[in-house]
Amino acid sequence: MTVSEFATSWIIAPTILPAITAAILILMRRSDIEVQRFLSVVSTLMLLGVALFLYDAVNDGVTQAYRLGAWPAPFGIVLVIDRLSTTMLVLTAGLALAVLLYAIAGWDRRGRHFHALFHFQLLGLNGAFLTGDLFNLFVFFEVMLIASYGLMLHGGGAKRLRAGFQYVAINLIASSLFLVAVGLIYGVTGTLNFADLAVKARAVSENDQALLQTGAILLLLVFAIKAAFVPLHWWLPATYAAASAPVAALFAIMTKVGAYAIVRIFGTVFGDGTEAETLGSVVAPWVVPAALVTLAVGTAGLLGTRRLLNFAAFSIVASMGTLLIAIGQFSIDGLTAALYYLVHSTIAGAALFLIVDLIAARRTVKLDALIPGNPISQAAILGTLFFLVAIAVVGLPPLSGFVGKLLVLDATYGVPRAWLIWATILVTSLMMTIAFARAGSTIFWKTEGQTTGPGWETAAIMPMVVVGLLVGASLMLAVFAGPAVKALHATAEQALDTQAYVRAVLGSRENTEPARPITEPAADADVMPVPPQEAGGD
Repeated sequence: MTVSEFATSWIIAPTILPAITAAILILMRRSDIEVQRFLSVVSTLMLLGVALFLYDAVNDGVTQAYRLGAWPAPFGIVLVIDRLSTTMLVLTAGLALAVLLYAIAGWDRRGRHFHALFHFQLLGLNGAFLTGDLFNLFVFFEVMLIASYGLMLHGGGAKRLRAGFQYVAINLIASSLFLVAVGLIYGVTGTLNFADLAVKARAVSENDQALLQTGAILLLLVFAIKAAFVPLHWWLPATYAAASAPVAALFAIMTKVGAYAIVRIFGTVFGDGTEAETLGSVVAPWVVPAALVTLAVGTAGLLGTRRLLNFAAFSIVASMGTLLIAIGQFSIDGLTAALYYLVHSTIAGAALFLIVDLIAARRTVKLDALIPGNPISQAAILGTLFFLVAIAVVGLPPLSGFVGKLLVLDATYGVPRAWLIWATILVTSLMMTIAFARAGSTIFWKTEGQTTGPGWETAAIMPMVVVGLLVGASLMLAVFAGPAVKALHATAEQALDTQAYVRAVLGSRENTEPARPITEPAADADVMPVPPQEAGGD
């Protein structure tokens, strides 16, 4: 067995591992919390190892597919890895490990089945990144969302219940729209496999083009809800601010699933990396204007909010605006900048939620309210960490946010209305700097009275270490920006190469045959697919 074949057999592991772990954990007694923690950490470490192995396996630029049951695509379920999907797997596993180490300091005791729900969440996330089928993307979205409902309500409370109701309601609407879009696309093309869809979507007759475009626009709407596009962002600040800190930090990757889906569907499936008229080019004009408004609204939220948790939530909205500006270019340079900023913003957003939680836990009277209060214990180290996280989020040197925004500005240089994009990014960066300066000075400088919060002898050290590691990851992303950008540039090229994706999943035959309108039946249309076990192999 070659290295490539060995790696192919492991493609399913990022979904199987958390599924088995979650099933074991949910059967365990709640009192066995130490055993649950051990199993959860070990499983997450193994997941990170598998993700790194798969990332290395596709470093040669070859897309690999795993066909469940050995059924050939598009008849069977297929999981696909390339540089894009494995990058997301590594980011998810790394973030999950950091969040888990933070949670086991005490947050996991505040409700039932935290660790089981945590791994079901990882199952949904990893499945969404690996699937090569539109319907299974919907299925993994639902697994991810159902687990997130439980995690969001972890610990209970009226505030979480109220925010959870809004979260469930908006996602039920999104799921309904997703099913309608899937039905329209399947009705027109007769397939939901990404690679097969990339071929057949270009052969749809003119009479059915309107239906296909409607399905594509509905998909964009669904992904826009997941990615917190304005005006579909209103659920995010209330939900993230109400969730526990480690859950909100893990949710920093949730909005990125929507961004990933936009890239995968409208870059790989419905785009071909050229200026040809495709469904990707049809929806592209909607992305950048919405992203600019999202960035502006998120920044306004930072300036207007009076609570630190809402502050962190609005920073996620603002970062999604910047990210989607880059994605909206649907170019190699734009996607390179988007992927770098995606990694940065996930790390920085998670670190911000965690440092806010550490601060609020020490402000025993004012909690996370942005008003002057008592001095807090460990103010020096927490203030330093808050300052560094603020630099990363705003986009100031020397951390990765600065490099990320430079890449986005460079990718949009020379595009239509580039002046508007540049002005929006630069002005909002200034406003964000003001907002973070106001928040930091209020928390750490405008204080009086007795010091509150646990002393060094009782304070948990691991949460501070986790935040420090996330800040260090942002610094390393900036220090090694050259190799990172080179790798992500190759990732962007591969993600926009529709033909290579089709060849990897369907084989060369599907790609070399001339496209024919799907309204004309194929000569072998009445031949039923035969399982490869009977036909002599895949």
